[in-house]
Amino acid sequence: MAVPKRKTSKTRRDTRRAHYKLEAPDLVRCPQCNTLKEQHKVCKECGYYKGKEVVAKAAE
Repeated sequence: MAVPKRKTSKTRRDTRRAHYKLEAPDLVRCPQCNTLKEQHKVCKECGYYKGKEVVAKAAE
């Protein structure tokens, strides 16, 4: 069984984990309703994607 010869220092451990973080999603403006939405996703407000209505909104 592989066993480390020396204890891994806190600095080395934390340097390795430096990339484990949450990132905020990139948001763009919807060309139809001008609200913020995630890239490459259907707009939750109007239901349009790439200029076409993909999801029909229920009557309010």
